[in-house]
Formats: sequence, C-alpha cells, structure tokens
Amino acid sequence: MSTIKNDTPTSVREGEQLDLAQLNAYFGTQAPAIGTVTEVSQFPGGYSNLTYFLKTDSGKEFVLRRPPFGAKNIKGGHDMGREFRVLSMLHAAGYTKIPTPIVFCDDENVLDCPFYVMERVQGVILRAHSAPKLGLGETTMRQLSEALVDNLVVLHGLDIQQTGLIQLGKPEGYVQRQVEGWYRRYQNAQTDDVPAFEQVYQWLVKNLPAENAPTLIHNDYKYDNVVLNSQNLNEILAVLDWEMTTIGDPLMDVGTSLSYWAEAGDGAFEKSFNLTWLPGNLTRQEFADRYAEKSGRDLSNILYYYVFGLFKNTVVIQQIYARWKKGFSKDERFGALLMGVHALTNSASKAIERGKI
Repeated sequence: MSTIKNDTPTSVREGEQLDLAQLNAYFGTQAPAIGTVTEVSQFPGGYSNLTYFLKTDSGKEFVLRRPPFGAKNIKGGHDMGREFRVLSMLHAAGYTKIPTPIVFCDDENVLDCPFYVMERVQGVILRAHSAPKLGLGETTMRQLSEALVDNLVVLHGLDIQQTGLIQLGKPEGYVQRQVEGWYRRYQNAQTDDVPAFEQVYQWLVKNLPAENAPTLIHNDYKYDNVVLNSQNLNEILAVLDWEMTTIGDPLMDVGTSLSYWAEAGDGAFEKSFNLTWLPGNLTRQEFADRYAEKSGRDLSNILYYYVFGLFKNTVVIQQIYARWKKGFSKDERFGALLMGVHALTNSASKAIERGKI
C-alpha cells in the first residue's frame, strides 16, 4: 500500500489567482493575527467553490474559500457568509469536527467576491482521482464507509433548538421547495435539450413524500468533504464545505450522499465523484440500511431521495458547464460536463425504472 500523506495543495490554476497584495492589506487591518501571507497554493479537488492554502511569514497555515469565478448570479450555492456563519454556530455549539472559522470578508474590493478564512486541519482527504492509487484494503474501506455513515447520523442528531441551528432554515415544505428550486436553476442554466431530465422532474413532483422531522443537513456529505486522520483513516477530524447547510428533512441529506455513492457497475462519470466503488465499501443499500439502524429513521422510501440527489447534482453540473461555455472558467474539466448531465439523468431514470437505489 502506498504511503498515505496529508492532503497537499498544488499550483494555483490559470485564471484563479488571488491578489496577494490586496489580501495582506485586508488582513493587516481586519485580521492581524493571521500575519503576512507569503505563499498561496490551491487544493485541486471539487467543481464548485475554490479552496486555497495560505502560509504566513510565521509559518502559520490557513485555508481561504471563495466562490468560483463567474458565479455571481448563482449565490445560493456559493454563499461564503452563510458557510462562515454555519461554522461559527457549530463552533459555538461545541461541535468539534470542523475547522475553526477565522474571518469573513464581504468587501468585494479585496478579491472581487466575498470570502472567508479558516484554520487548516492537517489530514487526509480521499479524492476520487488519487485514492485508488493508495491500495486501500477492503477492510479499511469497509470501516471507513461505516464511519462516514455513523458521522452523518451524529450530525443529524444535533439539537437544532438548543444550539440555535434552527435559525439556518425553514423546514416546512423543504422537499417541495428544493425540487422546484433546483428545476428553476436548471432552466436558467440550460444549454442543451435533455428530455429525460424533464421526465425525472415530473416523477419527483408526482411522488413528493411526507416530510420527516427536520434536522441540520450538510447537503454535500461525501468522502472528499471530510478530513481523515492519516494514522487512522476511520477517524474523521473535520467535515468541510458547509455552504449549502440548512435545516430540513434529513433523508434529503442521505439521498445526496447516496447520489455520489458509485458502485462497481456504475459508469465512469459516476465513479469520478467518489471512491465508493472500490472493493470493501458499503453498497448504496447497505449505506441506507446502516443509517436506518443507527438513526432509527424509516428509509423505505429512500429511492425518492436518491433520485432527488442525482437530480440536484445534474443541475449543479449543468450550472458549471454553462459558466464554462460562457468563458468564465478555463478549467478544462468543465468542458466535458455536458456528458455528466446526461449520465446522471440516465442514472436517475434507471433507478426509477428498477424501483431501487
């Protein structure tokens, strides 16, 4: 097995550079404890918000998060202020599996967008493009996938009333609002005709479920959004990417996680999101069964939430592709995402046809 190293940033991608002079000027007046940033690099994962590594003259390390370039009209999924607020509330509530938030900036004169800075949590992030090369054994993958499920149960068990987290959302009618809202986003970003997408949307509308008691939901919970202990991969040190966190039906969160949870027989595009297809991982059904056992919730209708997760991810991919097509991003990965729109739509259609996840 290859040596497992902490997540390492790489060179900043062309067109995604930060204005270091402006950044240091801001820190000097608004967050002097950070110090002077002397080194900037970029974490390579993800298709959405951009994540940078900052190192200061005193050797301190931080992480900066900002929206992707060209995303000013899609603020719902790139709300840096919201993500910072979620981290701050979780920190105040005593939840420890998060990076400590440091400072939020909404002055767009600094980086031409809102951004925030948090501490860097040293650890391993298992990314789909690199993790298969690590030679992780079946036992390790089994235990890790179980730990991921168990931690999601813990998140859904936080007391949203006592902690004040209830302020983050309006749970009544959440599922219906999500279905309709993501459909509108798709219409606004549509570039090509995908008839099957409309069929999936109509199925979701016609089969709206009764909602479960609301909880905090992360909304993007998967392997590459958790930091693991390099000495014990079953230990989750921190959960990342909280910008879409809200209060709502917890099974919507489970469905989103399952929509990333590729299995060995799935297509290449689906496998590109996660390493769940590697031997030893729980299957989607085993994930659902373990969650049901640990949480006590009824997952008999999990198909609906899985299909919604695929539907939502399709829209996100369409939005990214549309930005690329308009020239807002030079990231070559984004030019191939139209194929992903078709792939995920087909996955949703097939799941509906077979009647299971």
